[in-house]
Amino acid sequence: MTKRTRYFLVGSAAVLVLGLCTGLVAYYGGALPSLSAARSGPTELTYVPANASIVAYANVRDVMTSQFRERVRQMMPEQDRGRDDFQRETGIDIEHDIDHVVACVLAKEGEDGGLVVARGRFNTARLEILGREHGGQVEEYKGKRLVLTSRIDKVPEAGTVELGGKRAALAFMEQGLVAIGDEASVKSAIDAATSGQSVTGNDEMMKLVAEIETGANAWAVGRFDALAGRAKLPAEVSSQIPALKWFAATGRINGGISGSLRAEARDEPSAKNLRDVITGLFALARLQGGSDPKMQAMIQALQLTGTGTTVTVSFTVPAEVFEALSKLGKKQGN
Repeated sequence: MTKRTRYFLVGSAAVLVLGLCTGLVAYYGGALPSLSAARSGPTELTYVPANASIVAYANVRDVMTSQFRERVRQMMPEQDRGRDDFQRETGIDIEHDIDHVVACVLAKEGEDGGLVVARGRFNTARLEILGREHGGQVEEYKGKRLVLTSRIDKVPEAGTVELGGKRAALAFMEQGLVAIGDEASVKSAIDAATSGQSVTGNDEMMKLVAEIETGANAWAVGRFDALAGRAKLPAEVSSQIPALKWFAATGRINGGISGSLRAEARDEPSAKNLRDVITGLFALARLQGGSDPKMQAMIQALQLTGTGTTVTVSFTVPAEVFEALSKLGKKQGN
């Protein structure tokens, strides 16, 4: 496999992972205009197939220009090298050329599919040429141009990029909008837009989108079982999964980070039981954290609320906490 092939495949996968992971950032406590349509979701949802089990959004421009992003860059300057290499090969500057992404996990019989739709500025001719250069082919599907890669199971240099023998695809959906994912998922996105049978017709999913906190620059909603299958949840929480139906995660990244994960249980006793379990986990974490200021800072940022069938874990970590932890880390490293 050539170096240019790796950049195309790894770059495409990176954008997909960026969309999904930043959409779930509130749950993990991690870091990545507000919503283009704050109460009904971004217009790109019309490209999300109706069988989506998780839908996520990230305002890449907002996050990349945040004070938090600048602090991360100062602490880890080496991360810019990979971004620069990707830009040289594809012509895409993730920091300036991508405005926002909408990503989803698609529930299919026997397997899941993944898709990310990115809004920004792309040199379509350059991407087509790059695709052809590493053995890909260009074809049309219902009036949309697709760049298809050859089938590949794994990119060794990326370590964890698994494509499962599927063909990856990049489609030019409209001016300034591309879709990236496995071939079947990308074609499903085109079908959704042309037929009008998209996730916007899923009342339960769109209700969650409509309830997203205004001002969040990253969010994700969907079925809780789909989230649990991709997250390393504590055994005490995993045992409660059958009682949970939906989740909604939101994150706001500026100088600091704030966010929440809200879960909807099937009934009030199930919700109360889960709140009791989480309360116990918080107590255990405080004991295990001891006098470690890093652990204590993260634990103090967590708050459990909820009534009825709702369970919500929220957090707010101001910029001062990150500055203190950064200084502490430097001292311990000396």
